[in-house]
Amino acid sequence: MDVRRFGKTERHLSVLSLGTMRALDSAQGMKDTVAGAIASGINHIETAPSYGQSEVFLGQALGAYDRTSLFVTSKLLPTGENPRAIVEQSLANLHLTYLDGLAIHGINTWGHLEWVTAMMPELRRLQTAGKIRHLGFSSHGSLELIEAAIDRFDDWAFVNLHYGYFFQRNAGAIEKAKAKDLGIFVISPADKAGMLYAPPERLEQLCLPLTPLEVNYRFLLSDPGITTLSVGPANPAELDLPIAAVKNCGPLSPTELAVFDRLDQTMAEQLGTDRCSQCHACLPCPEGINIPEVLRLRNLAVGYEMVTFGQYRYGMFEKAGHWFWGARGDRCTDCGDCLPKCPQELAIPQLLRDTHDRLGGKPRRRLWE
Repeated sequence: MDVRRFGKTERHLSVLSLGTMRALDSAQGMKDTVAGAIASGINHIETAPSYGQSEVFLGQALGAYDRTSLFVTSKLLPTGENPRAIVEQSLANLHLTYLDGLAIHGINTWGHLEWVTAMMPELRRLQTAGKIRHLGFSSHGSLELIEAAIDRFDDWAFVNLHYGYFFQRNAGAIEKAKAKDLGIFVISPADKAGMLYAPPERLEQLCLPLTPLEVNYRFLLSDPGITTLSVGPANPAELDLPIAAVKNCGPLSPTELAVFDRLDQTMAEQLGTDRCSQCHACLPCPEGINIPEVLRLRNLAVGYEMVTFGQYRYGMFEKAGHWFWGARGDRCTDCGDCLPKCPQELAIPQLLRDTHDRLGGKPRRRLWE
């Protein structure tokens, strides 16, 4: 498997990273999944205290491998608590003396960023003591917040972000991270990127001769500044498809470029003048509706028939807090506040209700809940 330099860490990571959120049914399941990942060439393993018994099971599995050949990352929520006890517990669970990476998990609000500011002196002391090698963060917040977080500290060595062909809003943060020589770890490029393991027929046909998963992986890994993509198998067999999809990590070929052109053209044709360009000028909404995200899901449902994915994500509104913020589309009161802000002059209230009619369903929770 190809490896890439992980920014200023100067470590070279495999283009796939093993996330262990789903491999937590048993210690044996973790051992088998880790064994399959390492055998395939994966050398970055990510866990978190919030992933059930993941740290404990991973700690039992890691003893069979050369510690120095692996990059092990755990996470810390930006709660404002003293991080030392949390880091020490993670190290005890993992049977390690240091973490290669510690990611502040979910700087999703401006308040979280202030909490991290208060935590940073202790994090630096943990680095000085050799408990942590490299600091990074993840965010599910706005582009403006992510860019501010990148700029706030020179301590960052890497960043974990949602980004991909079907969600390009964070492109500016990706470019800022490159400029600061941060390692870039793209999270959930299959499930939250569009449920690309089980795509609708229209999307499958539009992506030929690639699969939709390959389209997203090629979009990401054709950019040499992106280091690694997360994969979260529940068992070793679920590694086969993503491993096959990263055989080619070079520049896009003419055939692949034609696929992207076809996808862009189809989206434009299917949506016409109702296509939301994702400029975010409509925010803030007085009712707290995440208008751009609601309309992004509508774009995908209408353009590519990604209805099941849209229902999955839309059902998380009002259930996942700052991890997936915003009220449902049917909360619109027709106040009209958004209308003069929209450069496309979209009929936003009608489109919000249309999205709710298409995608409204049973609310969803985050996977680890």
